Amino acid sequence: EEEKKECRPALKDDPEYAKYFKMLKMKMPLGAVKQAMVRDGKDPTILDRNPDEPLEEEKKECRPALKDDPEYAKYFKMLKMKMPLGAVKQAMVRDGKDPTILDRNPDEPLEEEKKEC
Repeated sequence: EEEKKECRPALKDDPEYAKYFKMLKMKMPLGAVKQAMVRDGKDPTILDRNPDEPLEEEKKECRPALKDDPEYAKYFKMLKMKMPLGAVKQAMVRDGKDPTILDRNPDEPLEEEKKEC
């Protein structure tokens, strides 16, 4: 279940930041490593975070629950407003979306996207 929550590796293993954590492991001064991050266009405050946790901003790239997904939220809102299921599915077809999405659990992210994380 934890895999569903984390789509990105721990910061120390993240390809974008691993080299900076390795520099710290090699006893380079924190200031020098932060300066290297600035030079490379990275946020140096990353080094102040727990290296065993994934980057929070990166976790946001994972798909949210279907009911909160910007691509499908309006259709779940239509259902919440008591619109008939058939009418909402027709609106999805009109908009070029897969109407079977409404048959899924609205609290789960779209499965196809979870595999890409």
